[in-house]
Amino acid sequence: MIQFRQCTVALGDRYRLGPLNWVIEPGQCWVVIGANGSGKSALAATLLGEGLIIDGEADLSASRVAAVSLEEQSRLIQREIERDDSDITDTVNHGTPVAEMLAETSQNPAQLDELIDIFGVRHLLDRGFRKLSTGETRKVLFIRAVTAGSDLLLLDEPFEGLDVDTVPKVEALLARLAQQTTLVLVLNRADEIPDYTTHVVRMDTGAMVQNFSCENVAALREIVRQAAGLRSTDLALPPPEETADTRLNDDGSLISLKAGRVAYTDNVVFQNLDWEIRPGEHWQVKGPNGSGKTCLLNLITGDHPQCYVNDLTLFGIRRGQGESIWDIKRHLGFVSTGLHWDYRLSVSARRVIISGFYDSIGLYQRATEKEEEIAQNWLDLLGLTNKGNAAFSSLSYGEQRVLLIARAMVKHPPVLLLDEPCLGLDEANRILVLSLIERICEEGATTLIYVSHHLEDSISAIRNELDLGAREAA
Repeated sequence: MIQFRQCTVALGDRYRLGPLNWVIEPGQCWVVIGANGSGKSALAATLLGEGLIIDGEADLSASRVAAVSLEEQSRLIQREIERDDSDITDTVNHGTPVAEMLAETSQNPAQLDELIDIFGVRHLLDRGFRKLSTGETRKVLFIRAVTAGSDLLLLDEPFEGLDVDTVPKVEALLARLAQQTTLVLVLNRADEIPDYTTHVVRMDTGAMVQNFSCENVAALREIVRQAAGLRSTDLALPPPEETADTRLNDDGSLISLKAGRVAYTDNVVFQNLDWEIRPGEHWQVKGPNGSGKTCLLNLITGDHPQCYVNDLTLFGIRRGQGESIWDIKRHLGFVSTGLHWDYRLSVSARRVIISGFYDSIGLYQRATEKEEEIAQNWLDLLGLTNKGNAAFSSLSYGEQRVLLIARAMVKHPPVLLLDEPCLGLDEANRILVLSLIERICEEGATTLIYVSHHLEDSISAIRNELDLGAREAA
């Protein structure tokens, strides 16, 4: 189906991938493993025909490839933004309806109808794609790829962003597809490597260092776990430049939401939500895709337009009383997929971290010597010592993610909001990030609000839970 012989591939002006020696035969299931920055997603991009073959031979002409990936998700979101003509027409643009998004690629109407029910998205068909949650967007991507009539299905981190009820459905679907479709899965988590894996590729620093048939999946999972190493031991967080002076609300809380409500014309996300967060109380926010977890966090950060019509008080300031958004954000650290999509500037890795001191996307002030020193300490801690001057856009998705986590933590904020922080991270970085979160909770100066669909990514310091799904069911 696909062949690479001693290939070197150029992706952009600086990145080289290779040498690649790889033959994919019909009916195989390949798993691609490797650390963040090893070239896994670059290899996936090459399978999609991206990049320039500058040496060797490649034949991709025999196969049609459909993909599910964080990059494809970002591409479709960006396409929707570019199609938004509301500034010109003076109308509200809700984006391309989900039904249209699915119809534009589907080659099998019966299969499309079946998957709409399996993924439970029939109620979303008339909704604009841009109005979907991250997990709902991911489901639409899956349905588009599976029904595209492709010869090869490329799945780069297929389970990321999906709620706990959806993951088993995807696992069952992939097991069924593996019997009739050629699969290539790019995976970071050892426990997601499927039993039906037939072959493995291991990437390291842009090269295909191993390529072998897999006869013992359990042993492979253990190898991936062991490769995570022990980077999380004896961590010491770089100190903040200064300690924030945080004012409490009159009732002693940091954040208070009364009868909270987020609704669109065709959808009530949540309503009648009373929530109070006090210093030192760490919270996990749970719920299925579309239940409003990210909406709720965006109310707090001020990035959701309905924050001003809610009874929301933060750090002694009632929303909508003339406060500057920066009066709020200076008390917050924040990581989310939406922020990741928005952070498109080609600033250096070091400047990404420093921008956390100023709550900005990009850096528009001259950094102090102390800020430069703290940023370098974070780069050392994250294993990115030699990438401080690398452009953010040139780094892998996982490397970008850990930089954004450092950006959120760099000032040891009074409130830290982490929305799926481990999305796209390899085992080593996942363990490292979870350990950093635990350590910042132990210090006692930061209150954590945490969203994760992965049970294994639990934080021991969390004692409080807000389940938006349970409220919806009630």
